[in-house]
Amino acid sequence: MAHVAVHEELALEEPVLIEGFPGIGLVGKIAVDHVVSELEMTHYATCHCEGLPEVAVYHEGEAAITGAVRIYADEQRDLLALQSDVPVSPRAAGEFASCVSGWLEEEGALPVYLSGIPADPDGERVLYGVATGEAESLLGAHDIDPPAERGAISGPTGALMYEASRRDLDCLGLIVEAASQFPDPAAAKVLLDEGIKKFARIDVGTDTLLEQAEEIRTARKQLARQMQQAQEESSRAEPVGMYQ
Repeated sequence: MAHVAVHEELALEEPVLIEGFPGIGLVGKIAVDHVVSELEMTHYATCHCEGLPEVAVYHEGEAAITGAVRIYADEQRDLLALQSDVPVSPRAAGEFASCVSGWLEEEGALPVYLSGIPADPDGERVLYGVATGEAESLLGAHDIDPPAERGAISGPTGALMYEASRRDLDCLGLIVEAASQFPDPAAAKVLLDEGIKKFARIDVGTDTLLEQAEEIRTARKQLARQMQQAQEESSRAEPVGMYQ
C-alpha cells in the first residue's frame, strides 16, 4: 500500500519542506543534500509510493540500508527535506505526487519545490519563483520575481506542483538557471542563498559548494549520466513557447 512511513516521532509545527529530486544541473539534489549534511538532519520517514524503484541504498560508513526516497527532519528548525537517490519514472510521477502530497497535507507542511532551467553555464544564474494557493505572496515578500517567459516544469517536481494546485494547497516553486550537461553547484548555491534560506529560515554556509565544485561534479557524474540518458524522467523547467 502506498504510504509514507514515519520512523521517529518528532514535534513539528507547520514545517517547511524542501525537495531535492535529480534534475537539470542536479541543483535541487545538491542543495538539499548540502542542507541535510550541514544540519545533520534526522532520517524521519521513507516514501513507499507506487512506481518508485525498489532499490536498497547503502551509505558510506554505514551498514544499514535505506529506501531510495527519504524525508529528513530538523525538529528545532521545523524543517523537512525530501531526498532522492533515483529519478522517478514519468509513468509513476502522478501516483508518487498524490502519495506525498496527501502526507504533506496531513503534516501541515509548506513544500518548496526546486528545479533548474537550462542556461549558459558561464553566465550569472537567475532565480525565479512560482507558487500555488496563497503562497504567491511569499515570493513578493522576499523579492523573488516570476519567470520572464512561459514554460513548464516536468518530472516528479512538476507532478508535485500540479498536485498541489489540483488540491488547492499552498506550495512554492524555485526555478534557477543552470547548466544542463553537468552538475552545477553554483546554481545550487543561488537556490540556497536567494531562496531556500529565506523560506526555511535557516543559516547554512554555501561557500564550500564552490570550493568543492569539482569534487561535487565528480561524485555526481554517474547520476548526471543517468539523467542525460533519461531526460524525460528528470525534474526540469523549460520554455514552451507561446504556441506550443
